[in-house]
Amino acid sequence: MLPVDLPDTVRDALLAPLVDHACHGVRRDELTRGRFELLLNEGGSPAPPGTTHFDTPLGAAVRRWCAPVLGLEPHAPPPIYLSRRAELGAAEVNRLLLRASGVSAFLVDTGPEGADLLTAAEMGSGGEAAAGEVVRIEQIEQDVAEMAGVAVDYLDSLGDELSARAARAVALKTVVAGLCGLGLDPARPSRGAVLAAANRRLADPKQPLAEPALARHLLWSAADVARERGLPLQIHAGLGACDAGPHLADPALLTGFIRALQPAGVPVVLLTCYPYQRQAAYLAHAFPHVYVDVGLALAHTGAGSPRVLAELLELAPFHKQLYGSGCRELAETCHLGAVYFRRALGAALKARLDAGEWSAADAARIAHMIGAGNARRVYRL
Repeated sequence: MLPVDLPDTVRDALLAPLVDHACHGVRRDELTRGRFELLLNEGGSPAPPGTTHFDTPLGAAVRRWCAPVLGLEPHAPPPIYLSRRAELGAAEVNRLLLRASGVSAFLVDTGPEGADLLTAAEMGSGGEAAAGEVVRIEQIEQDVAEMAGVAVDYLDSLGDELSARAARAVALKTVVAGLCGLGLDPARPSRGAVLAAANRRLADPKQPLAEPALARHLLWSAADVARERGLPLQIHAGLGACDAGPHLADPALLTGFIRALQPAGVPVVLLTCYPYQRQAAYLAHAFPHVYVDVGLALAHTGAGSPRVLAELLELAPFHKQLYGSGCRELAETCHLGAVYFRRALGAALKARLDAGEWSAADAARIAHMIGAGNARRVYRL
């Protein structure tokens, strides 16, 4: 799995247990082929007639790296792979793939939770790992909007509920990129603007948040709670956060907000970011409180993942990079995130060792930092 001729210390560092600082629960129910294929595709649409989502980098990776974990030969055809998956059952498939990932701690985005998804505790149990909860702030906002009767109650309840749920969390997270885009005015909105937007919001509270003034208020309220409790604020950008348009998921659009937040000292963790990983690397380089991963881009780019990770390593400080699988719904994405992280980082380390730029001790130390050490420090694990 790793490049040959790596020093033993570097190989050991790459194979050491990881901290998956950004993942989701995986499905506990049995999946038909149609449902499985939909989950292979971030767009959530069926493949065109006569084609299959197995003919993607992620689909090929499932057949190559997940098939052996389930007791099949590498590159097992899709029908054989799915037949074996059904034979084992979802619980056993999840157990095998989560444990094969070599993760010592899962930090799980729990919102929106569903009965078909494993909880944070169940992810930890299935993977024989520790687990922590990452609270999604938009889910809190949705809950408050559906309960509040008037705008003033909405504002008061939102702050209280953010603080209450943060008490059990290791981090707060926003998916505002997929709702309003990241190009929001970075300034705190006025109370009048928030009240007016809240009145519009409460007219149809079951709809997802789409009011820019409320999105800004929610971000700043979350930042206040994160500062008070010493928590990081995760911001999903790029792949998987593009509902508002891919151009609006570029983390560079956050520069004003990041700069405004710097005096508060709240760690900002940029998640996934693909195809904007270079912009994210620049932000991590330029601002002391910004951290970054490439998340689910590792599994979705498959054999191309070394180039993606290499672009982070070009500029982002090594103590600012984290490992996160970004896994969601399919346990395969958890295992593949770990596989391609180790392969991609191994290739980058070998290139630098071969060029004489780093010593073996440097390479091993950096592998330990990115794989687990940075996350343990940032999330105070």
